[in-house]
Amino acid sequence: MGMASFLVYGVQDQYSDGKAAKVWHLYIGGKKRTEEYKENMVNLLKEYNVQTLLDAACGTGVDSVMLLEAGFTVKSVDASDKMLKYAYKLRWQRHKDNPVYDDWEIGEGDWLDLENCEDTIRHPEKGYDAVLCIGNSFAHLPDFAGDNSLQKLAISNFHKMLKPGGILIIDHRNYDHIIKHGALPNSSSQLYYQGDRIHKIKTSVLTVDQIPTMVTLDYEIDITGIPFGKDQTMRTRPDGKIIPVSQFRLSYYPHLLENFTAMLKGIFGEEAEHKLLSDFQADPPADYISSYYVHVIKKQ
Repeated sequence: MGMASFLVYGVQDQYSDGKAAKVWHLYIGGKKRTEEYKENMVNLLKEYNVQTLLDAACGTGVDSVMLLEAGFTVKSVDASDKMLKYAYKLRWQRHKDNPVYDDWEIGEGDWLDLENCEDTIRHPEKGYDAVLCIGNSFAHLPDFAGDNSLQKLAISNFHKMLKPGGILIIDHRNYDHIIKHGALPNSSSQLYYQGDRIHKIKTSVLTVDQIPTMVTLDYEIDITGIPFGKDQTMRTRPDGKIIPVSQFRLSYYPHLLENFTAMLKGIFGEEAEHKLLSDFQADPPADYISSYYVHVIKKQ
């Protein structure tokens, strides 16, 4: 799962300082997270008979590795070279022990021009069985014009990458809840991000003419026992213990569920098969508050 951040039309790569990439493994969590998330994702991909897929926001490559080792053919792109550095390192570390890594193609990829990353990624001639854009990555793309034109272009490019019958799996946080309450749902770290090093995530909502236009999350990650030099701040935990934390800030365009669903269907077609999952659940309890909405939509 990645957090692509695009250098397009003056948008700064939010990962360019390397702070988030350096502690990303602490944020997402370890083996428990991998096992739970892997079961959900692999079962979903198998339900649609997926074999080839494009991880369009691969970040540090953690999810691509998980899917490669589950037997899928994976190609991976991200727009942040700071995140990709860790993906390249993973490939180098593992290729000697597992031949699947010899064929793992990784490269810089812009959602607004996906077809032109051929210097690093060779897209299958007939298209992919699936394109993945998960981990709230798509929300990094801003809406400068106020008409979702960039978002529509990106989704159209995902659509082009798919073979007929292929699926796009794309998600976003529950921004309906965040905008209404000014904070993340209580379960917000339990789907993708299960790290026990998360000290705090502070939420800010920016409105322009009373319309929410940006959500900013300020992350603080406990780096106790990890050499970090001067790039740390001291914080006090609820139990009174003083700990060093690493801080980074990420901003997102707040996709509302109804609007995002309409945008997907506007590109894939009103009759396109569309499944909505709440934190990977098809039928959550009536009082369940989703942290993430996962959309699965099929190319006709």
